[in-house]
Amino acid sequence: MQIRGRKIGPEHPPLVIAEIGINHGGDLDLARHMVTLAARSGAEVVKHQTHFIEDEMTEEAKVVLPPNAGGKSIWEVMEECALSADEEVLLKAHAEAEGLIYISTPFSRAAADFLDEQGVPAFKVGSGEADHLPLIRHVAAKRKPVIMSTGMQDIGSLARSVAILEEAGIDYALLECTNLYPSPPETVSLKGVTELRKAFPNAIVGFSDHSMGPEMALASVALGACILERHFTDSRYREGPDISCSMDPAELRHLIDCSREVHVALHNEKRRSAPEEAVYRFARTSVVADCDLPKGHVIEEADIWARRPGSGEIAGHEFDDVVGKRLTRAVTRNSQLKWADLE
Repeated sequence: MQIRGRKIGPEHPPLVIAEIGINHGGDLDLARHMVTLAARSGAEVVKHQTHFIEDEMTEEAKVVLPPNAGGKSIWEVMEECALSADEEVLLKAHAEAEGLIYISTPFSRAAADFLDEQGVPAFKVGSGEADHLPLIRHVAAKRKPVIMSTGMQDIGSLARSVAILEEAGIDYALLECTNLYPSPPETVSLKGVTELRKAFPNAIVGFSDHSMGPEMALASVALGACILERHFTDSRYREGPDISCSMDPAELRHLIDCSREVHVALHNEKRRSAPEEAVYRFARTSVVADCDLPKGHVIEEADIWARRPGSGEIAGHEFDDVVGKRLTRAVTRNSQLKWADLE
């Protein structure tokens, strides 16, 4: 999978997406500031949310109160936090001027059409839309890569959505996700990463994280997650529905660096590495006489032991090969044995 030339997959470092989302609270200048900080922290991709409210919601949304919105309706939250189309054009231009890839989540047909017109290189589908089949079909028809979060879904309920993406013949990624803000460990499914990989072998699999701290995201890399997405803010000393589970610039830098370290270690085979050789030479053991033994003595297990250093000719793991052999010379306690000492 590629997004604007950035290759994404098991052989490449995890792609960390800094989700600005609605953390700017509808303030374009603040949104730009957050984008700049994300770029300075090493992010490659920033993600926004594109809300055209009238095409996204009905009047009933004015009385629906999300649990993380402080008593405000979902309509009120988006009305306060959404950028206008013109403002989003400016935000995208700013992100690209900072050298970032800009993508966004469309929550309606109008939003998807707008983003396509602006030339976004990929689409993000949020967990709430992961079973919105007509919207997924509309987005897939744009013929661009799709990254889809899978919170609140199971493998069975995802099958129809994935079928649409596969029928469209586009590259796609599925992100394991828990839609609680924040998500305590008892609600997070790291197992979901492996289940998605098994159920949808054509998908790039990643992890959209709403937990506190980087631990769950880093653990997901060890399970094969190729994309990490977390909310991002300039400071957690702000108000907003997603701030509690957002990372600040220092945490973003930490996540990028550590995820790459985990990725490197993930691909190292189980074997003694070249840098370990010097350690192995002193840390291993050599077979030695555990008491003075005369020439011609047939060695019993009680006559020998293995002790550091490993500079002797007979390594500790060859201990059993020495038992039963006859000595060709007398040896003293703690002397390292050689094969020439044995008939």
